[in-house]
Amino acid sequence: MALTDREREIVDLLRGDPRLSPGEIAGRLGTTRAAVNVHLSNLTRKGVVLGRGYILSEEPSVVVVGGANLDIKARSAATAILGTSNPGSGSMAAGGVGRNIAENLARLGTPTYLIAAVGVDATGERLLADTAAAGVRLDHMHRSRHPTGTYTAVLDAGGELVLAVADMTATEHLLPEHLSPLRELLAHAGLLVLDGNLTAATASHALDLGQAAGVPTLMEPVSVPKAATLAPLIAADRPLYAVTPNREELTALTGLPTGSDGELLAATGNLHERGVSHVWVRLGARGSLLSSLDEGHVFVPALPAGVKDVTGAGDAMLAAFAHALLAGHPVRSAVEHGTAAAALTIESAHTVRPDLSPRLLAQALAERGGSGRPGDPRASAAPTGTPRSSTPRSSTPN
Repeated sequence: MALTDREREIVDLLRGDPRLSPGEIAGRLGTTRAAVNVHLSNLTRKGVVLGRGYILSEEPSVVVVGGANLDIKARSAATAILGTSNPGSGSMAAGGVGRNIAENLARLGTPTYLIAAVGVDATGERLLADTAAAGVRLDHMHRSRHPTGTYTAVLDAGGELVLAVADMTATEHLLPEHLSPLRELLAHAGLLVLDGNLTAATASHALDLGQAAGVPTLMEPVSVPKAATLAPLIAADRPLYAVTPNREELTALTGLPTGSDGELLAATGNLHERGVSHVWVRLGARGSLLSSLDEGHVFVPALPAGVKDVTGAGDAMLAAFAHALLAGHPVRSAVEHGTAAAALTIESAHTVRPDLSPRLLAQALAERGGSGRPGDPRASAAPTGTPRSSTPRSSTPN
């Protein structure tokens, strides 16, 4: 939703003097303080004014719509034996694919709004507090009558996932009508990120809003069953900027085999025919495949890393990718940023690395490989419809 004439007038005044009070703004515009407060509230919802002090956002934001839940992780101290009790350790932390992506983005310094569902319960309060503390903006979270979701994962001694159980009932009841704030947020957004935890109806509505606002949209399929649910939504009349599946999810999205490199490329070609500009396929230890509609394809190797916990690596990849795009990096360079963020994440025991920062990411790029520079000749040029820029797997399956 675009700014109204009065909202533009208020923004112009605040650019000249951000210390103006609502009463002073009202006096200059010949209106009432109450009216100005309403306009300021609307500007906050649209992401133009950031919180108290009427700080103006000078860079586009990312809006993430998806899952939020409590992660419960148990790690076996030795090789896991099914059907019996295993000694080990456990932890709890805020999680969910959409929420994790949002936290990674916020830690990298990108203004980020999250729309997700959490219950009116102690778990929800904890999740909101931890996510807000990381810098994510939560003005538009939906408080559900269903309990806050949980994701319970069992890891082996090497940090690899053995099995997981996800209760995403609250997210499954995030309905299209709960996305009403999205229309306003997209007025100042540079990217929209959707995760596959959304129902088909909710994801379809979000895609329509993104297209209407002209905001490039990234879709993370999350899992094979959820990729199959999203598959009918990918169509040429509603183009997507990027889709980020792993090999199995790519098969679910296309119905095509992906066992060989040739089959991978045929499957990515199918998505290009259906309006996807970039398909970034996660290939585990091999790295990833970036296939772009206008620039061809390239296999990108994984960066060296010591594995502590693979959970959340895919979420960090997508977040750093989006962060780099908004900073003006071409797509290939943005992929390198995502690859570096994944390496940093699997070296941490946390699903979202708490010390993730632009400096740490730049250091990883410099020390382990990757360009990290907008003008690097190895990076393909950004296509038409690139995200708005102010200036120059192991995803948790829930």
